[in-house]
Amino acid sequence: MGLFCAGLLVCIALGGSILYALTFGLLLFLLYGKRKGFTWRELGGMAFDGIKAVRNILITFVLIGVLTAFWRAAGTIPAIICYAASLIRPSVFLLMTFLLNCGVSVLTGTSFGTGATMGVICAAMGAAMSVDIRLIGGAMLSGVYFGDRCSPVSTSALLVAELTKTSIFDNIRRMARSALAPFLLSCAVYAALGAYAAPSGAPLDLRALFGREFTLHWLALAPAAVILLLSVLRVNVKTAMTASILTAALLCISLQHTALPDLLRTALTGYRARNAEVAAILNGGGVTSMLKVGGIVCLSASYSGIFRKTGLLDGAKHAIESLAARSTSFAAILCTSVLAGMIACNQSLSTMLTHQLCDGLEPNDSDLALALEDSVIVVAPLVPWSIAGGVPLASVGAPTEALLFACYLYLLPLWRLGTSFLRTGRLHGSIKKSRS
Repeated sequence: MGLFCAGLLVCIALGGSILYALTFGLLLFLLYGKRKGFTWRELGGMAFDGIKAVRNILITFVLIGVLTAFWRAAGTIPAIICYAASLIRPSVFLLMTFLLNCGVSVLTGTSFGTGATMGVICAAMGAAMSVDIRLIGGAMLSGVYFGDRCSPVSTSALLVAELTKTSIFDNIRRMARSALAPFLLSCAVYAALGAYAAPSGAPLDLRALFGREFTLHWLALAPAAVILLLSVLRVNVKTAMTASILTAALLCISLQHTALPDLLRTALTGYRARNAEVAAILNGGGVTSMLKVGGIVCLSASYSGIFRKTGLLDGAKHAIESLAARSTSFAAILCTSVLAGMIACNQSLSTMLTHQLCDGLEPNDSDLALALEDSVIVVAPLVPWSIAGGVPLASVGAPTEALLFACYLYLLPLWRLGTSFLRTGRLHGSIKKSRS
């Protein structure tokens, strides 16, 4: 594990792909298993068993890639951005930055994609209003992970549901309740910071910018409306995404006049705008955009099978169970998620490590899913050297110090931690009363 951590840190320091470090880790863990007496065939089976456990999410990744590309090409994301950005006023700029990134991330399910679209737009507006980029970066990061945590098309939410064998829609309903107080507190903080920053200046004219590339029409919102409606009706997430993809494809052809060969190319390699300014904001999506995250999940999942059979993490798991017994199960999960985030440097592996180490601490799978969503999913971006927070901040040009102002990412786990101790205290008090 020490060698693996060292490999991750070297990879990040040299600016290499996290996939290199994860591949290095897989080789290390295979060699460890071989030293423990397992055959190469058995070790290959362990790795494959781990990958099989997440096969459904890999299929979903393909749908997400096509969905995000078609939402760009159909004018859905530009329409959402134009309608939303019109709400921004200097006096409430930071609050609206947080809320708009929340909304777009819920619709698209991607923290990186939201940061590269709505986040970039908010940063450009903030620069025109002379707002501190650290405040903008913090508000943006809070917003993009609000939706990354609880969107029906979020890869992290789907991963948690897959690992815990729970319903994503049940998880989202419970997440909404646990996040209400931290969300409202975050709104109050950003409203106060916005008043203190006292920005001035005029917002950007986004409709004129996107009008060079798209036919902006309210009908372009249909793909987003379809997936929201089907999610409310609790239709299977793959079916909901497919319906949204088909709706967006029809709009690409009828509203944006996209040729069929271009549409197929967009599905595979992503949307590419003709206008350079629009391209800087909107280019992306497609099946190829999900290859890296798919590779990260596959390699991370292969670890879980090896860890389970070789007992590599048994000592750490016993220590975590001991911590849970002395404090609360959520406190143990939160501590584990911090360490996992520091070791893994990305959200997917952090989630898988935390799940494997903390499986069994909560009384049922639904409680474990909620605990993971309220801990590792929002803690991973706070690790300064993790790509989870580094990529969105880099996309808007914000420094690492912006993490200090990502208050939602602090408030949610701290709120859950406090309520877990209160609940445990009440439970112990009830037990003493019943005994007396």
